[in-house]
Amino acid sequence: QVQLVESGGGLVQAGGSLRLTCAASGRTFSSYVMGWFRQAPGKEREFVAAISRSGLGTNYADSLKGRFTISRDNAKNTVYLQMNRLKPEDTAVYYCAANPSGSVTTTAGGLYDYWGQGTQVTVSS
Repeated sequence: QVQLVESGGGLVQAGGSLRLTCAASGRTFSSYVMGWFRQAPGKEREFVAAISRSGLGTNYADSLKGRFTISRDNAKNTVYLQMNRLKPEDTAVYYCAANPSGSVTTTAGGLYDYWGQGTQVTVSS
């Protein structure tokens, strides 16, 4: 089992950057595929990015490629989401999630077993 805590959200102007951090508890962090999801008000949760257990493989939502970068540090039990050139439509609660059995191609949130509480990102125009 793993517990996840996100941080790094906040208010930023359009065009700015934020880096989200997800800290995981437990000694088996490197055994999980990690993902980021987001949910905007009135919308369904959507896949943002995923990273393989080793960190060598990544997968992104097509609309976010080139602006968002996922990375992880297994020594620190941490996964990051670097978000650049932010747009108002990126406003959402961002969640990190852990998947013990899938791969980076697993984009369905229902297949991730563990979730953080979320961190709010608000992009002003």
